[in-house]
Amino acid sequence: MKVKKLTLMALLTAIALTIFMVEAQIPSPVPLPGVKLGLANIVTVFAVFALGSKDAAMILAVRIFLGAVFSGNFGTILYSAAGGFLAILTTIGLRRLLTVRQLWVAGALSAIAHSVGQMAVAVAVTETPGLLIYLPAMIVCSVIAGLFTGLCAQFLLNRGGKLWKTFLK
Repeated sequence: MKVKKLTLMALLTAIALTIFMVEAQIPSPVPLPGVKLGLANIVTVFAVFALGSKDAAMILAVRIFLGAVFSGNFGTILYSAAGGFLAILTTIGLRRLLTVRQLWVAGALSAIAHSVGQMAVAVAVTETPGLLIYLPAMIVCSVIAGLFTGLCAQFLLNRGGKLWKTFLK
């Protein structure tokens, strides 16, 4: 792996982790358990389209692990991993279908997948299928937050076109 690319991946991981930690300090805008804006996913969507699937998955995995370490809450790692895994699979699948002007679609659909993954873990861990009653509200919140994160990733990718090509050569 080239040093420039590895440096960019480390930088993106640090940015995503910083956003994750800052967002953890912000109260939830919606009174539903587990609902967050998911701003660190801006980096994930951006990385899938700028760097590729494998590199983006590595950035996400490191961010999830270090997020659990730095927050001191290893109980959340299952929820983050399940949601992140489904979200990045969705984004990777959409990468072949979407252009760089349609990242907002990837943001919204991957946010929905993230919520579905987290809900599946919550139901499995608690053995309480009644939790599924929250899923429609979580999906609505996911679409709104995902549109925002997707638009942010789209802005980054489109505005920094020449800059990103310099790092990736």
